Amino acid sequence: MENATAVTLLTLSGLDFTLEHKIILFLLTLLWYLIIVLGNVTIIVVIIQDKNLHEPMYIYLCNLCINALYGTIGFYPKFLLDLLSSHIISYAGCMLQGFVIHSSVCSDFSILTLMAYDRYVAICQPLVYHSFMTKQRVTIFVFLSWLLPLYCMFMNTATLLGSRLCGSHIKRIYCVNWMVVTLTCSPPKANTGVAYFNILFYFGHFLLILWSYVYLIRTCLVYTENWGKFTQTCLPHLISLITYSITVLFDVLYMRFGSQNVSQHLNNFMAMEFLLIPPAVNPFVYGFKLTKIQFNCKFILTIIH
Repeated sequence: MENATAVTLLTLSGLDFTLEHKIILFLLTLLWYLIIVLGNVTIIVVIIQDKNLHEPMYIYLCNLCINALYGTIGFYPKFLLDLLSSHIISYAGCMLQGFVIHSSVCSDFSILTLMAYDRYVAICQPLVYHSFMTKQRVTIFVFLSWLLPLYCMFMNTATLLGSRLCGSHIKRIYCVNWMVVTLTCSPPKANTGVAYFNILFYFGHFLLILWSYVYLIRTCLVYTENWGKFTQTCLPHLISLITYSITVLFDVLYMRFGSQNVSQHLNNFMAMEFLLIPPAVNPFVYGFKLTKIQFNCKFILTIIH
């Protein structure tokens, strides 16, 4: 049992490729990461440089893109390095990676919740929208959408610090707190308690999104002239929300109920879907659907050419 306290290095054993396949995967992953960075940075720059886009909806969108960069930087650089070297990560590094990825996922949901509520106020209560969504209130909402996820995931991670490990192999391509818990000699009860609190907290987010869309659809059925605004601004949000929900659900199902009968490659894909699809898809969904974003993107491309 003394050896359990000496475990300071962990092995990410999810990668099982030949050298040739690793090189191909490295190039494809690097290309995909560059697409993610380029797409999100473009949306961020467009919103920051155009004062006409300094409205709540676009401010939330800007933060969604910033969060995508934050979350992916916790995965892609390390994954690319692992493809070219050993799959070793320090215990502290593992905790940090898990914290960054999980807090990004939670912040995504918080920002998507804000965007849903913003659309509810804009379409269902248009007369009070500007008096309610003031700069001060939007700043507070954005601040909380970052602070609360960071705090929730910090508490979740803190409960694992100092835990004695009885294993060093994580069957994933990146660190996940739940997988670290399975390596501890005695899983901390506090971690379970914090996890249940976080689930309840974000279930409240889900209820707020559901409530917002129930009223949005009901309002659009009564006042049909609102359908245009709904499809223009809510459809991209719905696509982002559905994409996010499906990819995160796949990861949760695999993490909790993963089967040994499924190939490791399929497991890896299920585990990283939320790091692959939403960060790349969101900028293009909003870029194509929102007229103001689309116009500014075309303007930037014209300047470049």
